[in-house]
Amino acid sequence: MHNTQLLTSEDEAPATLRVTIAAGVAWVELNRPQVLNAFNETMLRELAGLWTRLRLDDEVRVVVVTGAGEKAFCTGYDRSGLDGTEDTQDPQDAADVEAALLKASSPFLRADVGDFIGPKSCGLWKPVIAAVNGIACGGAFYLLGEADIIIAADTATFFDPHTTFGMPAVFEPLHLLRRMPLGEVLRLTLLGSAERMSAQRALDIGLVSEIVPGDQLRAAAGVLAGTIAALPALAVQATLRAIWIGSEMAPAQALGVAHALVAAGTDPAALAAGQDAFRTGNRPTWRLR
Repeated sequence: MHNTQLLTSEDEAPATLRVTIAAGVAWVELNRPQVLNAFNETMLRELAGLWTRLRLDDEVRVVVVTGAGEKAFCTGYDRSGLDGTEDTQDPQDAADVEAALLKASSPFLRADVGDFIGPKSCGLWKPVIAAVNGIACGGAFYLLGEADIIIAADTATFFDPHTTFGMPAVFEPLHLLRRMPLGEVLRLTLLGSAERMSAQRALDIGLVSEIVPGDQLRAAAGVLAGTIAALPALAVQATLRAIWIGSEMAPAQALGVAHALVAAGTDPAALAAGQDAFRTGNRPTWRLR
Protein backbone atom coordinates (compact mmCIF):
# COMPACT_ATOMS: atom_id res chain seq x y z
CA MET A 1 0.00 0.00 0.00
CA HIS A 2 1.18 3.50 -0.71
CA ASN A 3 -0.26 6.91 -0.06
CA THR A 4 1.75 9.33 -2.13
CA GLN A 5 1.15 12.03 -4.68
CA LEU A 6 0.88 10.40 -8.10
CA LEU A 7 3.37 11.98 -10.48
CA THR A 8 3.27 12.49 -14.21
CA SER A 9 5.57 10.67 -16.58
CA GLU A 10 7.84 13.72 -16.37
CA ASP A 11 8.05 13.24 -12.55
CA GLU A 12 6.15 16.44 -11.93
CA ALA A 13 2.97 16.78 -9.92
CA PRO A 14 -0.08 17.44 -12.12
CA ALA A 15 -0.91 21.14 -12.32
CA THR A 16 -4.69 20.65 -12.23
CA LEU A 17 -5.20 17.45 -10.23
CA ARG A 18 -4.46 16.11 -6.77
CA VAL A 19 -4.11 12.33 -6.76
CA THR A 20 -3.37 9.96 -3.90
CA ILE A 21 -3.54 6.19 -3.72
CA ALA A 22 -4.26 4.21 -0.57
CA ALA A 23 -5.60 0.71 0.11
CA GLY A 24 -6.37 0.08 -3.56
CA VAL A 25 -8.31 3.34 -4.03
CA ALA A 26 -7.12 6.24 -6.20
CA TRP A 27 -8.54 9.55 -4.99
CA VAL A 28 -8.67 12.06 -7.85
CA GLU A 29 -9.46 15.67 -7.02
CA LEU A 30 -10.10 18.19 -9.80
CA ASN A 31 -8.00 21.03 -8.49
CA ARG A 32 -8.93 24.34 -10.10
CA PRO A 33 -11.19 25.76 -7.36
CA GLN A 34 -10.54 29.34 -8.49
CA VAL A 35 -12.65 28.58 -11.59
CA LEU A 36 -15.00 26.10 -9.89
CA ASN A 37 -12.93 23.17 -11.17
CA ALA A 38 -13.65 23.95 -14.81
CA PHE A 39 -11.34 22.02 -17.09
CA ASN A 40 -8.87 23.53 -19.52
CA GLU A 41 -6.60 21.82 -22.04
CA THR A 42 -4.03 21.12 -19.34
CA MET A 43 -6.56 19.29 -17.18
CA LEU A 44 -7.83 17.34 -20.18
CA ARG A 45 -4.33 16.22 -21.02
CA GLU A 46 -3.56 15.35 -17.39
CA LEU A 47 -6.80 13.41 -16.97
CA ALA A 48 -6.21 11.38 -20.13
CA GLY A 49 -2.70 10.52 -18.95
CA LEU A 50 -3.94 9.71 -15.46
CA TRP A 51 -6.63 7.29 -16.68
CA THR A 52 -3.98 5.46 -18.70
CA ARG A 53 -1.62 5.18 -15.74
CA LEU A 54 -4.39 4.00 -13.40
CA ARG A 55 -5.41 1.46 -16.00
CA LEU A 56 -1.91 -0.05 -15.81
CA ASP A 57 -1.52 0.17 -12.03
CA ASP A 58 -2.68 -3.19 -10.64
CA GLU A 59 -2.67 -1.80 -7.12
CA VAL A 60 -5.50 0.57 -8.04
CA ARG A 61 -8.83 -1.23 -7.96
CA VAL A 62 -11.28 1.66 -7.55
CA VAL A 63 -11.20 5.38 -8.41
CA VAL A 64 -13.00 8.19 -6.57
CA VAL A 65 -13.37 11.53 -8.37
CA THR A 66 -14.38 14.74 -6.62
CA GLY A 67 -13.73 18.48 -6.84
CA ALA A 68 -11.50 20.73 -4.75
CA GLY A 69 -13.27 23.05 -2.33
CA GLU A 70 -16.90 23.06 -1.30
CA LYS A 71 -18.50 25.05 -4.12
CA ALA A 72 -18.18 22.83 -7.15
CA PHE A 73 -17.50 19.35 -8.43
CA CYS A 74 -16.87 20.60 -11.97
CA THR A 75 -18.40 23.34 -14.10
CA GLY A 76 -17.37 22.01 -17.50
CA TYR A 77 -15.05 23.68 -19.96
CA ASP A 78 -13.30 26.85 -18.83
CA ARG A 79 -14.93 29.37 -21.16
CA SER A 80 -12.07 31.82 -20.73
CA GLY A 81 -10.11 29.42 -22.92
CA LEU A 82 -12.54 29.89 -25.79
CA ASP A 83 -11.05 33.30 -26.49
CA GLY A 84 -7.48 32.05 -26.53
CA THR A 85 -5.09 33.01 -29.28
CA GLU A 86 -2.85 29.93 -29.22
CA ASP A 87 -1.35 29.10 -32.60
CA THR A 88 -2.32 25.51 -33.38
CA GLN A 89 -1.69 25.65 -37.10
CA ASP A 90 1.72 23.99 -36.78
CA PRO A 91 1.66 21.76 -33.69
CA GLN A 92 5.12 20.76 -32.49
CA ASP A 93 4.44 18.18 -29.78
CA ALA A 94 1.70 15.93 -28.42
CA ALA A 95 0.15 18.66 -26.30
CA ASP A 96 -0.07 20.98 -29.32
CA VAL A 97 -1.62 18.21 -31.40
CA GLU A 98 -4.30 17.62 -28.78
CA ALA A 99 -5.09 21.32 -28.60
CA ALA A 100 -5.28 21.52 -32.38
CA LEU A 101 -7.65 18.56 -32.58
CA LEU A 102 -10.04 20.26 -30.18
CA LYS A 103 -10.12 23.32 -32.46
CA ALA A 104 -9.96 21.73 -35.93
CA SER A 105 -11.99 23.71 -38.47
CA SER A 106 -13.95 20.70 -39.73
CA PRO A 107 -16.45 19.04 -37.38
CA PHE A 108 -15.52 15.71 -38.98
CA LEU A 109 -11.90 16.09 -37.85
CA ARG A 110 -12.42 17.71 -34.47
CA ALA A 111 -11.80 15.79 -31.26
CA ASP A 112 -14.24 16.06 -28.39
CA VAL A 113 -13.23 16.80 -24.82
CA GLY A 114 -14.84 13.50 -23.83
CA ASP A 115 -12.01 11.72 -25.63
CA PHE A 116 -9.74 13.00 -22.85
CA ILE A 117 -11.89 13.47 -19.75
CA GLY A 118 -13.94 10.27 -19.78
CA PRO A 119 -12.29 7.37 -17.90
CA LYS A 120 -14.00 4.71 -20.00
CA SER A 121 -13.34 6.63 -23.20
CA CYS A 122 -9.67 6.36 -22.18
CA GLY A 123 -9.93 2.62 -21.52
CA LEU A 124 -10.11 2.62 -17.71
CA TRP A 125 -12.41 -0.30 -16.88
CA LYS A 126 -12.13 -0.09 -13.12
CA PRO A 127 -15.02 1.14 -10.96
CA VAL A 128 -15.26 4.92 -10.78
CA ILE A 129 -17.18 6.61 -7.96
CA ALA A 130 -18.08 10.28 -8.40
CA ALA A 131 -18.50 12.25 -5.18
CA VAL A 132 -20.33 15.43 -6.20
CA ASN A 133 -19.53 18.13 -3.67
CA GLY A 134 -21.28 21.16 -5.18
CA ILE A 135 -22.17 22.46 -8.64
CA ALA A 136 -21.99 19.93 -11.46
CA CYS A 137 -22.86 21.39 -14.82
CA GLY A 138 -22.11 21.23 -18.53
CA GLY A 139 -19.00 19.21 -19.24
CA ALA A 140 -19.13 17.68 -15.75
CA PHE A 141 -21.59 15.22 -17.28
CA TYR A 142 -18.77 13.63 -19.25
CA LEU A 143 -17.36 12.45 -15.93
CA LEU A 144 -20.72 11.65 -14.37
CA GLY A 145 -21.87 9.87 -17.51
CA GLU A 146 -18.91 7.49 -17.31
CA ALA A 147 -18.92 7.06 -13.53
CA ASP A 148 -20.29 3.81 -12.13
CA ILE A 149 -21.64 5.12 -8.83
CA ILE A 150 -22.57 8.74 -8.11
CA ILE A 151 -23.12 10.06 -4.60
CA ALA A 152 -23.69 13.68 -3.70
CA ALA A 153 -23.47 16.19 -0.91
CA ASP A 154 -26.87 17.55 0.13
CA THR A 155 -25.84 20.92 -1.34
CA ALA A 156 -25.02 19.55 -4.80
CA THR A 157 -26.85 20.98 -7.81
CA PHE A 158 -26.96 19.94 -11.47
CA PHE A 159 -27.70 21.94 -14.64
CA ASP A 160 -26.56 22.32 -18.24
CA PRO A 161 -25.94 25.93 -19.35
CA HIS A 162 -25.14 25.25 -23.02
CA THR A 163 -28.31 26.64 -24.58
CA THR A 164 -28.24 29.72 -22.37
CA PHE A 165 -24.93 30.68 -23.95
CA GLY A 166 -25.88 29.84 -27.53
CA MET A 167 -24.28 26.40 -27.68
CA PRO A 168 -25.96 23.09 -28.52
CA ALA A 169 -25.88 20.50 -25.75
CA VAL A 170 -25.13 17.21 -27.49
CA PHE A 171 -22.59 14.95 -25.84
CA GLU A 172 -23.73 15.79 -22.30
CA PRO A 173 -27.41 14.78 -22.70
CA LEU A 174 -26.38 11.68 -24.63
CA HIS A 175 -24.38 10.61 -21.60
CA LEU A 176 -27.25 11.51 -19.26
CA LEU A 177 -29.76 9.40 -21.17
CA ARG A 178 -28.04 6.33 -19.72
CA ARG A 179 -28.76 7.54 -16.20
CA MET A 180 -31.91 9.67 -16.27
CA PRO A 181 -35.45 9.48 -17.68
CA LEU A 182 -35.89 11.17 -21.06
CA GLY A 183 -38.18 13.90 -19.72
CA GLU A 184 -35.69 14.85 -17.04
CA VAL A 185 -32.84 15.06 -19.55
CA LEU A 186 -34.95 17.28 -21.79
CA ARG A 187 -35.92 19.60 -18.97
CA LEU A 188 -32.41 19.90 -17.53
CA THR A 189 -30.89 20.51 -20.96
CA LEU A 190 -33.45 22.79 -22.60
CA LEU A 191 -33.85 25.14 -19.63
CA GLY A 192 -30.13 25.88 -19.55
CA SER A 193 -29.07 28.05 -16.61
CA ALA A 194 -32.63 28.99 -15.68
CA GLU A 195 -33.14 25.98 -13.41
CA ARG A 196 -30.98 23.73 -11.26
CA MET A 197 -31.71 20.19 -10.15
CA SER A 198 -31.29 19.60 -6.44
CA ALA A 199 -29.45 16.65 -4.93
CA GLN A 200 -32.77 15.32 -3.68
CA ARG A 201 -34.32 15.42 -7.14
CA ALA A 202 -31.21 13.74 -8.56
CA LEU A 203 -31.70 10.98 -5.99
CA ASP A 204 -35.40 10.67 -6.81
CA ILE A 205 -34.75 10.06 -10.51
CA GLY A 206 -31.73 7.78 -10.03
CA LEU A 207 -28.91 10.07 -11.16
CA VAL A 208 -27.30 9.70 -7.73
CA SER A 209 -27.66 6.76 -5.37
CA GLU A 210 -26.96 8.47 -2.04
CA ILE A 211 -27.04 11.93 -0.46
CA VAL A 212 -24.97 12.81 2.59
CA PRO A 213 -24.04 16.02 4.41
CA GLY A 214 -21.08 17.69 2.77
CA ASP A 215 -18.69 16.96 5.61
CA GLN A 216 -19.49 13.24 5.30
CA LEU A 217 -19.09 12.95 1.51
CA ARG A 218 -15.49 11.74 1.47
CA ALA A 219 -16.17 9.19 4.21
CA ALA A 220 -19.23 7.87 2.38
CA ALA A 221 -17.26 7.54 -0.85
CA GLY A 222 -14.50 5.82 1.08
CA VAL A 223 -16.87 3.19 2.44
CA LEU A 224 -18.10 2.34 -1.05
CA ALA A 225 -14.62 2.38 -2.59
CA GLY A 226 -13.07 0.35 0.22
CA THR A 227 -15.77 -2.30 -0.02
CA ILE A 228 -15.25 -2.74 -3.76
CA ALA A 229 -11.45 -2.56 -3.52
CA ALA A 230 -11.46 -5.52 -1.11
CA LEU A 231 -13.19 -7.76 -3.67
CA PRO A 232 -11.38 -9.87 -6.31
CA ALA A 233 -10.33 -7.37 -8.99
CA LEU A 234 -10.87 -9.62 -11.99
CA ALA A 235 -14.41 -10.50 -10.96
CA VAL A 236 -15.22 -6.83 -10.35
CA GLN A 237 -13.82 -5.73 -13.71
CA ALA A 238 -15.69 -8.46 -15.62
CA THR A 239 -18.91 -7.50 -13.82
CA LEU A 240 -18.36 -3.86 -14.71
CA ARG A 241 -17.83 -4.71 -18.38
CA ALA A 242 -20.92 -6.91 -18.46
CA ILE A 243 -23.17 -4.19 -17.07
CA TRP A 244 -21.92 -1.53 -19.48
CA ILE A 245 -22.14 -3.91 -22.42
CA GLY A 246 -25.69 -4.69 -21.39
CA SER A 247 -26.53 -0.98 -21.33
CA GLU A 248 -25.21 -0.45 -24.85
CA MET A 249 -26.07 -3.62 -26.76
CA ALA A 250 -29.34 -5.28 -27.60
CA PRO A 251 -30.13 -7.95 -24.96
CA ALA A 252 -29.46 -10.88 -27.31
CA GLN A 253 -26.10 -9.39 -28.33
CA ALA A 254 -25.07 -8.84 -24.71
CA LEU A 255 -26.06 -12.38 -23.73
CA GLY A 256 -23.99 -13.64 -26.64
CA VAL A 257 -20.78 -12.41 -25.01
CA ALA A 258 -21.75 -13.32 -21.46
CA HIS A 259 -19.98 -16.68 -21.43
CA ALA A 260 -16.75 -15.03 -22.60
CA LEU A 261 -16.98 -12.49 -19.78
CA VAL A 262 -17.58 -15.23 -17.21
CA ALA A 263 -14.50 -17.09 -18.45
CA ALA A 264 -12.33 -13.99 -18.60
CA GLY A 265 -13.43 -12.78 -15.16
CA THR A 266 -13.01 -16.03 -13.24
CA ASP A 267 -9.82 -16.34 -11.22
CA PRO A 268 -9.57 -19.93 -9.86
CA ALA A 269 -7.80 -18.77 -6.69
CA ALA A 270 -10.42 -16.12 -5.97
CA LEU A 271 -13.19 -18.59 -6.73
CA ALA A 272 -11.72 -21.12 -4.29
CA ALA A 273 -11.37 -18.45 -1.60
CA GLY A 274 -14.98 -17.41 -2.16
CA GLN A 275 -16.19 -20.98 -1.86
CA ASP A 276 -14.23 -21.40 1.36
CA ALA A 277 -15.77 -18.22 2.79
CA PHE A 278 -19.22 -19.48 1.84
CA ARG A 279 -18.58 -22.87 3.45
CA THR A 280 -17.26 -21.43 6.71
CA GLY A 281 -19.82 -18.65 6.95
CA ASN A 282 -17.13 -15.97 6.78
CA ARG A 283 -19.29 -13.32 5.17
CA PRO A 284 -19.31 -9.54 5.53
CA THR A 285 -21.71 -7.72 7.80
CA TRP A 286 -24.21 -6.10 5.48
CA ARG A 287 -25.79 -2.70 5.81
CA LEU A 288 -29.26 -1.63 4.69
CA ARG A 289 -29.57 1.26 2.24
